[in-house]
Amino acid sequence: MTLWMNFNLQDALSPSMEQLIFFHDHSMIILILITTSILYLMFSMLFNMFINRFLLNKQNIEIIWTIMPMFMLIFIAMPSIHLLYLMDEVSNPILTIKSIGHQWYWSYEYSDFKNIEFESYMNQKNNIKMNSFRLLDVDNNLILPLNTNMRMLITSTDVIHSWAMPSLGKKIDAIPGRLNQISLNIKRPGLMFGQCSEICGANHSFMPIVIESIPMNSFLKWINKFN
Repeated sequence: MTLWMNFNLQDALSPSMEQLIFFHDHSMIILILITTSILYLMFSMLFNMFINRFLLNKQNIEIIWTIMPMFMLIFIAMPSIHLLYLMDEVSNPILTIKSIGHQWYWSYEYSDFKNIEFESYMNQKNNIKMNSFRLLDVDNNLILPLNTNMRMLITSTDVIHSWAMPSLGKKIDAIPGRLNQISLNIKRPGLMFGQCSEICGANHSFMPIVIESIPMNSFLKWINKFN
């Protein structure tokens, strides 16, 4: 059972990730139907002895196997285009966070507040606690509020990194000299773990990302600690 769970997607913690899972299931159903139909036709042609001597040049069959794949592609393309639009749209963000990739750690800036910025390093072996995850926990989590439209700006100071958070369905490149942006909206409290998904150097696998989502009241109390 544990091996089978490794092939599944992470639990969705954002609306966009929920839609990504729905689209994945929708596409897999269509692919299973196509595969089953092709296998059935192949076996029926191989193991039956029926021969149609008029089935040498049939325009009807040509039309059918041209139009049917077109409709199948439409059923896949329409929800895909809709989902791409929703993931790319940033609508009325209440909070803006800037994430900067370094070799090999992340730093965060809360642009809407003064003097709130920190660096996030992976916990070393001598700082790992009993309830920590090796190679995934960091010394400073990125604190974000629940059920809030947020915007994240991503850039880099040296090489190309990639800020990825699978449970939120987000992955975007951090490119030196350029600002990329994504929208965030977290539905559930808890810890989320991600990593840099770009091969950025020797310690590429040692710059994890940890988001801690908390209610808005707790977030405001945490913000007030910096004032």
